[in-house]
Amino acid sequence: MTRNIAIVEDDADQRENFADALTANGYSVTTYANRPEAHIGMRRNLPDLAVLDIMLDDEVDGGFDLCRDLRAIAPKLPIIFLTARDTDIDRVSGLRLDAWDYLTKPVNLQFLSVRVSSLFRIVDTLHTQTSDLEAILRQGPLQLDPNSMSVVWDGKEVNFTLTEFWLVQALARRPGHVKTYENLMQITRQSYVERNTINGYVRRVRNKFKEVDQDFSMIQTVFGVGYRWQPE
Repeated sequence: MTRNIAIVEDDADQRENFADALTANGYSVTTYANRPEAHIGMRRNLPDLAVLDIMLDDEVDGGFDLCRDLRAIAPKLPIIFLTARDTDIDRVSGLRLDAWDYLTKPVNLQFLSVRVSSLFRIVDTLHTQTSDLEAILRQGPLQLDPNSMSVVWDGKEVNFTLTEFWLVQALARRPGHVKTYENLMQITRQSYVERNTINGYVRRVRNKFKEVDQDFSMIQTVFGVGYRWQPE
């Protein structure tokens, strides 16, 4: 089945170039020139993957706002930011919105196609894991279901983004085992991740657990190395 990619880019020439490159690699492409148009279009016909610019017409953070909207209706949709904004603050902001990748312009069109293909392989792997019905992971009060990607702590559901779920799963699978920053960077499945980004993810994971259990302390920091799940 042909996969559909949505491209949201306000520059007509760049929009056409990106679309041509992905179409040449066998994808069906739908393009949008601004955030409102994309928001309406993708609510009607959700793509398999979205490529978003950040600055859209007169909206400085239009792509960020659109990403938030998409996350509300499709938490697991693969999203790539493709933008001229190359500061670390922008990169971190994009990844905190649970984008799967953050690429900067100018971008090699072949690299863009390869990166899209790589993300679809991750999607296929996730679907395969789901179809194989993985066993539910139980660690004390934690119940983690890889099939529905749900997490329950002490009988209360905790709502995580996809990336946060992957991190919790990786840590809880091997209590006491240290996951290094390098390990956790790979687990996010993103091409650009720094230590501060991982720290931010873990901080939000802890806060979400503490919303249902203020005494939560299962994720331990191993200073300068990474994190581990406290063994029982």
